[in-house]
Amino acid sequence: MTHRIPTRSFRPRLVVTGVALTASALLLAGCSGGSATGGDSTSAPDGGSKGTIGVILPETATSARWEAFDKPFLEEALAKEGYTADIQNAQGDVQKFSSLADGMIAKQVDALIIASPNPEVGVSVEQKATAAGIPTIDYDRLNPGGTADYYVSFDNVEVGRLQGQALADALADKPGAQVIQIEGAPDENNAVLFHEGQMDVLQPLYDDGTLTLVRDQFILGWDNQLGGTTFEQILTSNGGKVDGVVAANDGMAGAVITVLQKNGLNGTVPVTGQDATLAGLQAILRGDQTMTVFKAIKKQAEATAKLAAIAASGDVSAADEYASSTTIDPKTNREIKSVLLDPSVVDKSSVKDVVDEGYVTAAELCTADLAAICESEGIK
Repeated sequence: MTHRIPTRSFRPRLVVTGVALTASALLLAGCSGGSATGGDSTSAPDGGSKGTIGVILPETATSARWEAFDKPFLEEALAKEGYTADIQNAQGDVQKFSSLADGMIAKQVDALIIASPNPEVGVSVEQKATAAGIPTIDYDRLNPGGTADYYVSFDNVEVGRLQGQALADALADKPGAQVIQIEGAPDENNAVLFHEGQMDVLQPLYDDGTLTLVRDQFILGWDNQLGGTTFEQILTSNGGKVDGVVAANDGMAGAVITVLQKNGLNGTVPVTGQDATLAGLQAILRGDQTMTVFKAIKKQAEATAKLAAIAASGDVSAADEYASSTTIDPKTNREIKSVLLDPSVVDKSSVKDVVDEGYVTAAELCTADLAAICESEGIK
């Protein structure tokens, strides 16, 4: 049985005046003035501010996306909504994440956007924010059992389906092909959803013998090094045989590819990915990685900023209307109003699309060894 708290209200918004910054400074990390929590903050482009919205990102070790994309896109989007953005990164440290949240709650930010290192600290922070009357948004990853008012992400089950289907297609001419799956953190809801989507496609193929599952392994903390070591151990125990690899993201894919290179298998074994990182796209162009899943982070940031601004104004009904999808909390069965965006596949033929949309530049992507490939794919 699902349920949703029927009435919900946020405390009246406190208008806070921010320091004026030019719009051109929005995308320059580290160049804005320090905030009350000791990090960067950015004001609205007209020099005024309706208030402050806090954002806490999880880390930088396992994915480059948080600082390279999420931070500047959120800064820009929140500024366009008229709010000062106080954006911090916990660097994978749960105590730091909690401390940053305490500081933002103490200074009474008008809304709090969090992508937590793990669900436990996310739930704890949400409870404190809820008690303080601060609207909270789970950004990119849900904290099961939490009290977040909203959730903004991509359809993460579909992400997994795209990965599973890409691998199935790549192995269509190899009956009984042996597959190793290297997943994300077992305690992170997104990783569970990615896996669910993958198995929607792959489990029937395992069941009927079209494909053979060697091993399916979650990796604590999305640790790329651990993922590579684990993959190597599985590969060795399987006699050095593998025909395809499901890697949950580009970081895991990179670790897998390193092992495949050591064994002379790179370029012959399909490997999936996710996040359309620079390294992942380069691996696709080299032929070492089959695909990645592109998630338009700018659209995610813009949707999150819009929702946060509405929630910060205290208009619950308008925020609920904007977050028109529903996500079920797997721990409590609570219905969480959500904005869920569509992911897409990127393979060698569509790397150019990621460049054209500005998520990576041709200059960054097309290193000397890839210049000829970039030219053949029309990447300029």
